[in-house]
Amino acid sequence: MDADFWHRRWQQGEIGFHQAEPNSLLTRHLPALGLPQGARLFLPLCGKTRDIHWLRANGFRVAGAELSPLAVEQLFAELGLVPRISPAGALQRHEAEGLTIFAGDIFTLDREVLGRVDAVYDRAALVALPAATRTRYAAHLRAITGGAPQIVITFDYDQSRMDGPPFSVDESEIRRLYEDAYRLANLESRDVEGGLKGLCPARESLWLLQPR
Repeated sequence: MDADFWHRRWQQGEIGFHQAEPNSLLTRHLPALGLPQGARLFLPLCGKTRDIHWLRANGFRVAGAELSPLAVEQLFAELGLVPRISPAGALQRHEAEGLTIFAGDIFTLDREVLGRVDAVYDRAALVALPAATRTRYAAHLRAITGGAPQIVITFDYDQSRMDGPPFSVDESEIRRLYEDAYRLANLESRDVEGGLKGLCPARESLWLLQPR
C-alpha cells in the first residue's frame, strides 16, 4: 500500500477499520503491561482511534504517528482539543494536554523526536502493512521505542479469500518478527463476529511482547 491509498481512504471516508468504541482487548489486557498511571504509550498508525480517548481518560499520556493529516485533524476535533503544531524533522508535531501526534511517514520518525515511551499499543499498524513492509516496520518500531514492551493485535484468516488490509498475520509471523527481542504471550484469541468485513472467518488475537 502506498501513501496515496491511505490518503484516499480518509478523504473518501472509507475507514471501516475505525471502531466506534475502544477495543475491548485493550481495555481487558492493558494491565498486563504493569504500567503506572501517567505512563506514555505510543500508538503507531493511530488514525483517530477511540482507544486514545479511553487511554487519556484512564490517566495515560499518548503519542501517536499517523500518515493522514485529515485523521489527525479529526482526532483533535473529536477530543475537543486545539493542538499546538510545530515541525518535527520531516513530520509535524501536534500537541495538547498529554497527547502528541506526529503527522507524516512513520519511517521518518526517530527515537529523539518521539521521546521516551513506556509501551507500544499496536492495534491496526502491523496488520495494515503488506508482507514486504512488515519486517522493516517491526525493526523500526523497536529502534524508535528503545525496545519498549508492546501489545499487538493481529488477525489470522485465509488471505486467499480476501485482500488486505487488514492483512493476515499468524503466530509464525509474529514469532519471526519479534521473538528474537521479546518474550511473546498470546493473552486472548477470539472469532471475529460475522467474519472479517463479512467476507471470511477470522481470529483476532492480542499478543503481549516483553523485552528479553
